[in-house]
This record gives sequence, C-alpha cells and structure tokens, in this order.
Amino acid sequence: MVYQGFLGAQHAILQAPLGPDLSGPALVAAVSNAGGFGFLRAPDQPRPDIVRQLIQSTRELTERPFGIGVVLHFDQDENIRMALEEKVTALWVFWGDFPEEKVDECHKCGVKVVHQIGSVEEAIKAAQAGVDAIVVQGIEAGGHVISQVGLLVLLPAVVDALRGYNVPIIAAGGIVDARGYVAALSLGAQGVCLGTRYRKFVATVESCAHPLYKRKIVDARESDTEYTNLYGRGRWRAPHRVIRTTSHELWKGELPPDGTEVGQPIIGHTTIYDVEEDVPRFSGKVPNFSTAGDVESMVMYASIGVGLIHEILPAASIVKGLVEGAQTIIQQQLGRFLDPSPCREGLTTMV
Repeated sequence: MVYQGFLGAQHAILQAPLGPDLSGPALVAAVSNAGGFGFLRAPDQPRPDIVRQLIQSTRELTERPFGIGVVLHFDQDENIRMALEEKVTALWVFWGDFPEEKVDECHKCGVKVVHQIGSVEEAIKAAQAGVDAIVVQGIEAGGHVISQVGLLVLLPAVVDALRGYNVPIIAAGGIVDARGYVAALSLGAQGVCLGTRYRKFVATVESCAHPLYKRKIVDARESDTEYTNLYGRGRWRAPHRVIRTTSHELWKGELPPDGTEVGQPIIGHTTIYDVEEDVPRFSGKVPNFSTAGDVESMVMYASIGVGLIHEILPAASIVKGLVEGAQTIIQQQLGRFLDPSPCREGLTTMV
C-alpha cells in the first residue's frame, strides 16, 4: 500500500537489490517509472567504476528516484563512497552494522538509508542510528536470509518495538501479490519489498536472470523451496532459501558439512558485470543472462511465495497490479467490515 512520498516515490513498493547483478538499470528504471522504488545492486568487491556506471546508466532511463544496495559482509567502503558521490536517492544496507556516523555521512550527502534487518534487536539498532526506512525480512524470504522468524510474527514485533521512532517499516519475505501487500499493512507495515530475496522481480521481463531461472520460479510450487546453507560457503557462510530443483535434490547430500564449492567440478561459466567467472558446483552465483553450461544445476534463490507466481510479467505491471489489487481488497472485502466514515475513506486513499 502506499505511503505517499516514500523516498520520493509514488508508492512504497520496493524492488530490492537482486544480486549480484540481476537488477540492472532496465529493471530498476522500469520499477521507478511505474511509481515504485527500484534498487541496483553494488558488486561484492570494491568496484566504484561499476557503481558509477550502473547509476549513470539508470539515470539515462528514468528521472524518478532510485537507489543502490550493498551487502555489508563484504568490503563496501569504496562502493558506498561512489554512491554518495553520485548522490543516489537511497542506499540499501544489509547483513551488518551501519552505525549512526555512517548514516550521518549519507545524510550529509543528501542520501537516505534503508536498512534491511532480520530481528527486533537489529531493528532497534537501525532506528537508533537514524535510518530513513527499515525493511523487515522474514524467514520466508529467498536468497540469503538473516531472519530466524516468520514475517507474521516478526513484523508486528518490530512495529511494537519501534513505536516512538518516526521510521517507515517495510515488509519483506514471501510477498508476491496484493493479498500479501494488504496483509503486511494490517500488521503495521507502511509498504512492501519484493525482489532481492523474494523473487517476484526476478521473474520479470526486465530482470537480468537467466530464462531458465525465471521459468523455474514460475513452475515452482509453494513446497518447492528449501532453507539451507549449501551454496557459496567458500565466500559467504550464510543461510539461504533456494528452489529444490532436480539437481539440488540429487547433489545436496554430496557436500560434507565442512565442504565448500572450492575444488568442485566446473559446471558452467558466467560474466558478472564485466568479469568472466567459472561456476563450480555448489557455487552461490545465480545464473544471469550470460550464464552458459549446466544452468539447471546452479543455485536458484527463491522465497516460499514462488507458488503464487504464475507468469513472467513486465515490472510495471507488477507495481500496478499490487496497487490496484490492494485497493480492490480494501474496498470490496475489508470495506464491508467498516462503517462508512472518514476512516474508511482514508484507507482507500493510502494505496
């Protein structure tokens, strides 16, 4: 639903950074042009040249606000410096601390800060640091998942804990349609996030994901994901949710608990930004449009919500569908429980 003026966007519908390079300028611009808020994803290595290129290329496609996301587990100082130099509207940070002095530095450059968290404790720390929005990620989310709690419980717990802080709260994890959108609002969120670990924006026309990856998302059922730590251990030992493909089921028992992708057979090749890379079995590299080889055997991050995704759509139609669908639910379904009043009118104008 929509928090008017959220980060300068028409709707508080966020397309989070799809990593490492799935949310390119075309997808981000499409989301922002449709009234949502799109986020690029910075490389996991210090590549300020790539950060500048991504931002400038996106500005050629949209005049609307957008941002860029960084994973704080990696060395991001140079990438953040470039984002501030380019004065993007917002910086998305995840998986690490971003203290008050860092937030202040962003604010001095005119850049807002969005912090994705997975616990009440993290949310309080982010709010105390002065961030401009908090994304609450439930364990239902796809990709790397920092939370250990379901969104149905975590979201209202964060809302209660942050009473008194003037910070918008955005819900993430398994939300793919207007029903999830309205449900998140009823739990106290001011908006929703789809994309990075939640996969809805992966399955779009503009996404840089490999066509097979998009098709696997569309074909997957709600029971076809698994929360695991199988992939990419040599680079980042973090739990994640993936599609249980045939290859995943075949090979998941072949890697010992202390094993990594290092030394595993090479099953394909990919270009991430401008770097050609091998893809070993159990790599954490998701297949993008350049990937060749045994794509079926590569990791495909996805949330529990994949069972509700049935087609590949333009990003703009997803934003439009969320807004219009939420309005319909409020007016036709929830509206019958409300007396005609200014309160009801207020609800219908939020989206």
